[in-house]
Amino acid sequence: MKVQLQSQMSSQVKLLRARFDALAPRERAMVLAAIVVVALALVWLIAIGPALATLRTAGDQRRAIDAQLQRMAALRTQAQAMQSQPKQSRDEAVRQLEQTVRQRLGASARMTIQGDRVTVALTGTPPDVLAQWLAQARTAAHAMPGEAHITRNAGGLWEGSLVLLLPGA
Repeated sequence: MKVQLQSQMSSQVKLLRARFDALAPRERAMVLAAIVVVALALVWLIAIGPALATLRTAGDQRRAIDAQLQRMAALRTQAQAMQSQPKQSRDEAVRQLEQTVRQRLGASARMTIQGDRVTVALTGTPPDVLAQWLAQARTAAHAMPGEAHITRNAGGLWEGSLVLLLPGA
């Protein structure tokens, strides 16, 4: 079978060679040029093109990974700082949380306490203020978000309610 396949290929190669030799010199040059163009296109599509695309996006990917690494390092530092703090009583956590609500959210929030769950109702709270308050509530009162039912209004402000869990929940 293998010998038969080789002989068929050999005869086809001989036939192609004979046809090529029968071409005029100008036609031979055009066929060779077409073969070179196809070979270069294949090399570009298989080897060079994907490598260049990877090089183009490598800088952006590296910056994104560096930013993610910085965020992770900041979170690690924050977690270590929280772990090193002494345990808080529930009353102290409530006091800290009330203070952060007054300082950061002001009139745009109302707070209700039920056991170890604190519900904060938001009305027209700017996103950056809410983010800063959540970070402060986490560090000062050790309160962790439990539920969030918030939406953005037409002005880009947050409305809805957040349920926070106090330490010991």
